[in-house]
Amino acid sequence: MQRTVKEILFAKPTLEGAGVRLKRVFGYHDIPRFDPFLLLDHFGSQNPEDYLLGFPWHPHRGIETVTYMLTGEVDHGDSLGNKGVIRSGDVQWMTAGSGIIHQEMPQRYHGFLQGFQLWVNLPAKHKMMTPRYRGLTKDDIPIVESQEATIKVISGTLDDVQGPVRDLIVDVDYFDITIPAGKTFSRRTKKGYTTATYVREGNGVVANHLVEPLQCVLLTDGDSVTIQAQDTLQLLFISGKPLHEPIAWGGPIVMNTQQQLDEAFQELDTGTFIKQSRSVKPSTEFYST
Repeated sequence: MQRTVKEILFAKPTLEGAGVRLKRVFGYHDIPRFDPFLLLDHFGSQNPEDYLLGFPWHPHRGIETVTYMLTGEVDHGDSLGNKGVIRSGDVQWMTAGSGIIHQEMPQRYHGFLQGFQLWVNLPAKHKMMTPRYRGLTKDDIPIVESQEATIKVISGTLDDVQGPVRDLIVDVDYFDITIPAGKTFSRRTKKGYTTATYVREGNGVVANHLVEPLQCVLLTDGDSVTIQAQDTLQLLFISGKPLHEPIAWGGPIVMNTQQQLDEAFQELDTGTFIKQSRSVKPSTEFYST
């Protein structure tokens, strides 16, 4: 059964972190329609003043954050002791679990700095799991090429090609797809999974609906989807198994009950939030309950 269009959303300008200008594709006000996904941000600018203030030290619990850089560089550091640079084409898949504090600081880039951050919810039984961090370079990400499309497989499987992010807590397909002008791309999808596409460049037709840049298409259930490109069409494709669990969301922390949320912020105040041996004190200026 072909998926059809359930809803089309427009990415909206917003400020995050210490003053980063970005576009929110979906977020707090769109739950639980995107379950297991919580948030998708599209950041990018040719003006360094739009992003250099970055995302100083802040906490997460109960979720995974997936940062995908198209162009540019972001310095990363966290309470586990991880340090590094997310460069053009790289992916950072961070499982906050019981608690992690990190910072992501975009670096001055001579050109159009651009990337995405996706939040994946964790199920109740894994909310307090041990945090983990996976950094992938562009060379780690396989590419499936055909006359119909070029697909970067970040997670999930396409044409027997498996993405490098494995041992996932929540089953997620995450692809970056480029379809040449005039071509049609068809993809089998997992029935029962929440599935959406986000157009980052170009115009086309998704499930018989015209789409344009900065539009997110949430699809109905089904086992396949068809996408046609009018001109070169570049889009993100995400599909995940919904959790169907209650959500208590406060700033960068997502739990199942208000009591759990209150406990998390109490632990931040008392310095007991991080359960591992290394910790970094967050700046409370950049998050809210």
